[in-house]
Amino acid sequence: MRALPRADLPTDESLILASGSPRRSQLLKAAGYSFVVQPASDEAECGMCSRETAPELVARYAYRKAADVAAKNDSGLVLAADTVASCYGQILGKPHDIEHAEAMLRQLSGRRHDVYSGFCVWSVSQNRCVVEVVRTELQMKTLSEEMLAHYLDSMMWEGKAGAFGFQDGNDWLEVLNGGSETNVVGLPMERLAEVFFDFDLLATEISVEKDDPSSSN
Repeated sequence: MRALPRADLPTDESLILASGSPRRSQLLKAAGYSFVVQPASDEAECGMCSRETAPELVARYAYRKAADVAAKNDSGLVLAADTVASCYGQILGKPHDIEHAEAMLRQLSGRRHDVYSGFCVWSVSQNRCVVEVVRTELQMKTLSEEMLAHYLDSMMWEGKAGAFGFQDGNDWLEVLNGGSETNVVGLPMERLAEVFFDFDLLATEISVEKDDPSSSN
């Protein structure tokens, strides 16, 4: 993975990661950010809406997670994110168990698919936020029964959208068209740095009525 980009925070608030994901924490630390972890409540992730697309889903979840944590703080720059895989329009989130993980991997085996990460940067003191969605296209090699069994037995699929982790060192995953590797891991660090840099231009004021920003993405 290439050197991770970093930008100065757009406000003088402390950075709050609204996620318990160790992978997102690792990415932020690798880029040199100082932050505290304050995961959003489980209620921030409700079920999919009817006919909701993958980009709309991750945008909505990222916004709701950020809103949940922002409401608990008087100050802070809240960063929330959500990641899913999508194969021929079917959204693949985190597997419930090993059988679910196997079904996902068999579906993705030998196919191109997309990974979408939505993230929200929310300034509590300014009451303004930015919601972005980044897409990365992947190609998965055809998995042999031996490869599939080995990965399932490793349990590395747990807690990962699409039941795989790009960071696990698998040679059966290829990022296409110069896409973001960190986006596949769970947080597009390149776009995050750009949003931090251009926050004043990109951020919109949060109204009481505002509930779902996905329609603007």
